[in-house]
Amino acid sequence: MLRNIAAGLVLIGLVSVAAIARAPSSVDVRGQVGQFATAEGVVDEVYDSRKATFIDLGGRYPNNVFTAVIWSEDADKFPAVDALRGKKVVITGLLTLYNGRKEIILRDAGQLKVE
Repeated sequence: MLRNIAAGLVLIGLVSVAAIARAPSSVDVRGQVGQFATAEGVVDEVYDSRKATFIDLGGRYPNNVFTAVIWSEDADKFPAVDALRGKKVVITGLLTLYNGRKEIILRDAGQLKVE
């Protein structure tokens, strides 16, 4: 009986640690949609598709708060973008909405700074 209780407590602890490890980072977006804005936070996910690279802050897609988008024709301006996971970044540019989420399209390397 005690062995079952102990095993249950260990399992609860492991689940709690896993949930904390996957908790989304916070993101601060300053500015209004349709205007020049700044987003600051830790990168939770970088996803490459054939057409674009998506940098998610404030959670992983589809639960993210903010996305920076790099179209494939601009990808060479952003080398080693995969290395951004877990790093704090500051992103600047025109703030838009896509499917209800805030995003900035990155066209120039100066729009993305790693802190």
